[in-house]
Amino acid sequence: MSDDSPAGSPRSAPKLSPPGNAEPGRHRPSPTCETDSRGPYRLHGLLWPAVATVIGLAILVGLGLWQLERRAWKTELLARIDARIHAAPTPLPPEAQWAQWTAAADEYRHVAATGRYRFDKQVLVRGNSPRERGTVVAGFAVITPLELASGATVLVNRGFIAEEMRDALVPLDRRTDPAAAITGLMRASQARTSFTPADDPGRGEWFTRDITAIAAAEKLARTAPFIIDADAKPGQIEGPRGGLTVVNFPNDHLQYALTWFGLAAALAGVFVVFAVRRMRGDRG
Repeated sequence: MSDDSPAGSPRSAPKLSPPGNAEPGRHRPSPTCETDSRGPYRLHGLLWPAVATVIGLAILVGLGLWQLERRAWKTELLARIDARIHAAPTPLPPEAQWAQWTAAADEYRHVAATGRYRFDKQVLVRGNSPRERGTVVAGFAVITPLELASGATVLVNRGFIAEEMRDALVPLDRRTDPAAAITGLMRASQARTSFTPADDPGRGEWFTRDITAIAAAEKLARTAPFIIDADAKPGQIEGPRGGLTVVNFPNDHLQYALTWFGLAAALAGVFVVFAVRRMRGDRG
């Protein structure tokens, strides 16, 4: 086929379509139809944070529920103790039942007992009086064995004396009739802490109301496994002052439960914010 173009004239270039115009029959993908390949990556990146968050929530909520259970238990315990304290005195349990005595079931029961005080076996346990009018007085709890008609012995916390009254206690006891009828609250041995000094029976230095140790030091046989905190005596003007038993069981479990639930809510909120930012692609 012959070329009609004049000799020596350049071959004409093919015509190009404008950039915005597609050729007929051809489809140009729209940018809005492109698949965001980062979506699966974002979802996969939330898996382990979600697992860790669920585990943390389970632990925190579990601790909160446990504190609510503890609060219910403590409320019931305080109600039982309050009922024991304010009940009318009942006879002291017989010696045959002392082996079954437990602090959980019997402490703070209001009892009555009669016998004879053994002033020669008396010990003074260092301590402070309950706070009164903003002050605390250093002194002693006067622990005197009460010998029952059966020959068994019960230690009695007759009450508190200030330290400066220590020397006056001996002549006062000499004037006191050893025959006694008392009422008071049954108490377990005083627990010793790591800060409590060691008792020194040889020097008469006691820092805990330890029933076993006092009975051994004073050679007391058939001693009850509890102490009686004597009630106050109406009109008493001298001698040990009874009725100072401190019943103080803090019940802060609701506060602890709210703390755990609050931490759980905070953790859930942090995860939600993290997840929303991750899904939006905002890694900053």
